[in-house]
Amino acid sequence: MQKKLTALPFVLITLLLSEAVPGSAASANLDKQVQAITRSAILIDTHNDIPSFTVDGDDIARPAPSRHTDLPRLREGGVGAIFFSVFVAPDYVEGNHSAHRALELIDSVRQDVVAQHPKDFVLATTADDVVRAHKHHQIAALMGLEGGHGIEDSPRLLRDFYALGIRYMTLTHTNTNTWADSSGDLDDQKVQRHGGLTPLGKEIVQQMNRLGMIVDISHVSDETFRDALATSKAPLLASHSSCRALTNVPRNMTDDMIKAMAAKGGVIQINFNCGFLSQASADAEKKSPFMDRFKQITKEYRNDPQKRREETEKLLAEAKKTQVRATLHDVVAHIDHVRQIAGIDAIGIGSDFDGVDCTPEGLDDVSKFPNLTRALLEKGYSAGDIKKIYGENTLRLMRQVEKVATTSSKTLIP
Repeated sequence: MQKKLTALPFVLITLLLSEAVPGSAASANLDKQVQAITRSAILIDTHNDIPSFTVDGDDIARPAPSRHTDLPRLREGGVGAIFFSVFVAPDYVEGNHSAHRALELIDSVRQDVVAQHPKDFVLATTADDVVRAHKHHQIAALMGLEGGHGIEDSPRLLRDFYALGIRYMTLTHTNTNTWADSSGDLDDQKVQRHGGLTPLGKEIVQQMNRLGMIVDISHVSDETFRDALATSKAPLLASHSSCRALTNVPRNMTDDMIKAMAAKGGVIQINFNCGFLSQASADAEKKSPFMDRFKQITKEYRNDPQKRREETEKLLAEAKKTQVRATLHDVVAHIDHVRQIAGIDAIGIGSDFDGVDCTPEGLDDVSKFPNLTRALLEKGYSAGDIKKIYGENTLRLMRQVEKVATTSSKTLIP
């Protein structure tokens, strides 16, 4: 009896040690689980900004250490589908160049990514397309228009962009436009705000429902969110946002917003930008001139892609010197917070890779998604939970949006 009592703690200690030691049986089993999920899950990243570089000549198939995204690393990370961001910077509003810029980026996705690499990428516009691409071991290429100013206040252009493959539109970027308020210029006293969506803004949301275009509320003000939620018959998407309860910045969503969106089938796609994941990172970003300088470079070298790239590279190198990086555990914390307040069906991934200057340690680029898989497993998430987060929730939302379109009035606004 005495031997049994003394042996029990030794066994427990041995088991605990085996969990932590690389190469142990427990660690090897965890590796197998990560590999199995990487192979089987349809990992949909709902926001990636690499088109801002392919449009200037970068080849997505070539290894690009200075970027977050390239084809070899997408394969390594097990990425199955990407909503490529058709990001129209606010300065294109000046002189009515927004739609022109959007068309350039759409063409870059269709030609520079899909047409140039047809064995690896396929253009996708529906949930079924995404599933089909995964079965054929291709990466589904979808597109989201980032910045409602990109349609230049024209529902006709909205329909044209849908026909070209745009499947979500972010109602604003960091700028309040003529029909929707942004969260990005709250402190700018010169901005004429609307208190949410204008009547035109509500008509545009309704038009998106009729078309089957997802209403994306990342970047919008809280008032615009509430108006969009009340107006849309289809679930809303936050394509790249995180939780304000953990990192208090206007770009993140409050608990009430997350719960309200989830109640109508919406999904918050957790953003990997350090400043949205960690309060320490956010506080450091406030002191950084990065965004002001980036906007200046974008405007100054709008018509000189080579110079714009060179200046942006210099700026990124300089910014890294003062960064306070978030961690992989911060990402897990935001995911876990959403699960606790709104449930597992309300969570997705919208990395913002190649659209931010700081990513979390352990999630440095698109190849590192298996690190997140491991961290979620260690947190107690099941393989089924992770598959929901990685893609099933987004596919369900897409199908709901598609269904609303098929049952909506086809009356189109001029």
